[in-house]
Amino acid sequence: MPAPKKYPVEMRDRAIRLVEDLLADPDLGLSVTGACSRVSEQLGINRDTLRGWVKQAQIDAGTKPGLSSDQQRRLKELEAENRELRRANAILKTASGFLRGGARPPIATLVRFIDEHRHDTVDGREFGVEPICRVLTEHGCKIAPATYWAHAKRPTSARAVRDAELIVEIRRVHGANYGVYGARKVWRQLNREGIAVARCTVERLMAAEGLTGAVRGAAKRTTRPDPAAPRPEDLVERQFVAARPNQLWVVDFTYVATWSGFVYVAFCVDVFARVITGWRVSRSMTTDLVLDALEMGIWQRQRQGHDIQGLVHHSDAGSQYTSIRYTERLAEAGAKPSIGSVGDSYDNATAESIIGLFKTEVIRRRGPWRTLDDVEIATLEWVDWFNNRRLFEALGNVPPAEAETNHYLTAATAETLEMSEPSLH
Repeated sequence: MPAPKKYPVEMRDRAIRLVEDLLADPDLGLSVTGACSRVSEQLGINRDTLRGWVKQAQIDAGTKPGLSSDQQRRLKELEAENRELRRANAILKTASGFLRGGARPPIATLVRFIDEHRHDTVDGREFGVEPICRVLTEHGCKIAPATYWAHAKRPTSARAVRDAELIVEIRRVHGANYGVYGARKVWRQLNREGIAVARCTVERLMAAEGLTGAVRGAAKRTTRPDPAAPRPEDLVERQFVAARPNQLWVVDFTYVATWSGFVYVAFCVDVFARVITGWRVSRSMTTDLVLDALEMGIWQRQRQGHDIQGLVHHSDAGSQYTSIRYTERLAEAGAKPSIGSVGDSYDNATAESIIGLFKTEVIRRRGPWRTLDDVEIATLEWVDWFNNRRLFEALGNVPPAEAETNHYLTAATAETLEMSEPSLH
């Protein structure tokens, strides 16, 4: 017959007492091991188990060093409390998306969270339904285990099924766009892809998932005017609008802090559809930096078969843009230089707005940056996404490159119709 898993307390106490009686008899001269062997045979107790009981009884009596039974019990209680605290902290960290404040999440959201994380483990122990419910309730998201089990047994509603499908698409769109889209742009992109959904639904699901868009901060100026250099007049006068591509370009550059020192990023932007035509990353903010960005913009337009003769090129009064080499290249390309007023925060607002997006959507979200190469690769990827996939509300919620393409298609169609009209003469 197998031994019971746990001996009765009375048997343990009697066995210890018998061993102590044998040890106290000087005529027998038994050792602890010998006394435990005799008693264990008589009572049918495992000898090593009995030795452990006797040793603990001697510690409790103060005749041997070690942790007493009360101390061991308290230690186990503290370890259990620590395990519960670690589990509670892990649950809180996992639930941080909807524990940041605001309205209490719907029961369906809490049930879904429990479903997704009830089998997560910490210290080899599962979160479990009851611990998750207890932690959520303690932090203002009241839900009882009975409520969870009641909802878990119900058939899934059509809205819950639809929400689950939409959450997958929302996460995809948000992640594919650098995580910078807020609810409005995610909604626009989903509808562009043929996924019909209400804006309020996107807002609700993004809030439940803890997804947010990028928020721009204040910008810093890097260019410094050269008071001795001749300056062209301001041909724009804060009117940053264009009726067609290659009518008005704006240029500027910014700095990026890296572990290996500051690097500088210059941009050329076509105002008509906000297409970034040229860009450059360099370790120094010299004329070469802005000139290389300009050269790229000119090359891009020439490769596309577009003429930039008569282009208005607008910049601030930085010495890089008023240098002889730069102004000579503009003249060679047939562009008209234009420079805004000094000390005017709106003198180059469109270019600074694009740089603000660059800083918000890439630099601040994906840093810290190690080297110039890291910044250059990230800028390359961002410019490609910005031109070809980023939605602009001012353009009718289409990307800049698509807006330019639509312009040329419309112009070509109008020209074809005009040529096909019969002459009255």
